Amino acid sequence: MNRKKSITIIRIIAPAAVLCWTCHGLAWADGKFEHVAVYLEQTVQDEDTEIVFEAVTAGVGLRNLQVVAPDGRTVVDFKTPDSKLGMRRVVLESPEPKNDGTLQADFPAGIYKFTGIPTSGATVQGEATLSHTFPGAVRVTQPRAGERAVPTKALQVKWNAARDAAGYVVVIEQEQSGREVRADLINTVEEFMVPDGFLLPGLEYKLAVGTIGKDGNRTVMETDFVTIGKK
Repeated sequence: MNRKKSITIIRIIAPAAVLCWTCHGLAWADGKFEHVAVYLEQTVQDEDTEIVFEAVTAGVGLRNLQVVAPDGRTVVDFKTPDSKLGMRRVVLESPEPKNDGTLQADFPAGIYKFTGIPTSGATVQGEATLSHTFPGAVRVTQPRAGERAVPTKALQVKWNAARDAAGYVVVIEQEQSGREVRADLINTVEEFMVPDGFLLPGLEYKLAVGTIGKDGNRTVMETDFVTIGKK
């Protein structure tokens, strides 16, 4: 899923639907990261794939983050040499080559070791496991792909359940304004009510529904629609 700078972002995480994706990574408080993860994300329509690395500390800023692949190569060497505070949360994404195995060859499956050097204090460490297995894709049933005259109120996004889904993520974006709504949902949910007031008349919106696997990998189905009325 392409991630673009947004002017207005609405994020919805229902209490009963909160998901913690450290299940494929180990996280500790003292001397360890609060959260680390590595996962693949593929987009069905574009037939492309990217790898994402995430590292979050319990409060300290990092001046250096290194990630070592299962074959011993250092695949991430992130630095903030001239910052006194450093970075507490680091999210790194690769380019998105076609899903022809190029990315999997560069980033083998297995355990990735994270090492962070804070601006002060002891080194922090963590591990996360990368899998090359993707969950199935959803089929969006509402709104239909390319549908026009979609209502701006009481809109429900609906999809069919996907294979091996541990959860879903729904993102609706209006590219011109940068406004975005995002929801993280458990795997028993197959619909999402768009908050009234988010959709404006006569505009094109991009919709993405991603399946999140138990290992954190994601398969994203993208589509678009146009709301009813004049801009």
